[in-house]
Amino acid sequence: MSKTYAELARAAQKAKTFAHAPYSKFRVGAALLTKNGKVFTGCNVENSSYSLTICAERTAIFKAISEGHHRFKAIAVSSDDSGFTPPCGACRQVLIDLAGNIDFIMVNAKQQMKVVPLKILLPFAFTSKNLRRSKKKK
Repeated sequence: MSKTYAELARAAQKAKTFAHAPYSKFRVGAALLTKNGKVFTGCNVENSSYSLTICAERTAIFKAISEGHHRFKAIAVSSDDSGFTPPCGACRQVLIDLAGNIDFIMVNAKQQMKVVPLKILLPFAFTSKNLRRSKKKK
């Protein structure tokens, strides 16, 4: 049975409760839906060396990939922000490269949802297609 986007949003909100954000206090949770209906969650985990911090989206997709899942439908991301929180640039690149043009569901503090195809958030993305084209030119 396929999960609804509302169920995915609730899973992201629950994942947010596990966030480790002692520096920014900006908690984020993510729930990634595979094509076969399995959900992988993640939260942001901060480090005092900020560049070593990992976002909720990347936590979720790396968990899924590490367990053999490679086909995805959507990802929901929840934060405590009253507005909608889009993914950072690193997460946009990782998601488009590993998940393709899936739906990105932003869930705000009021439990409102906004769904955007990932390609809208990262137009002209660099992907494996670029690498394949460069190999053909040699």
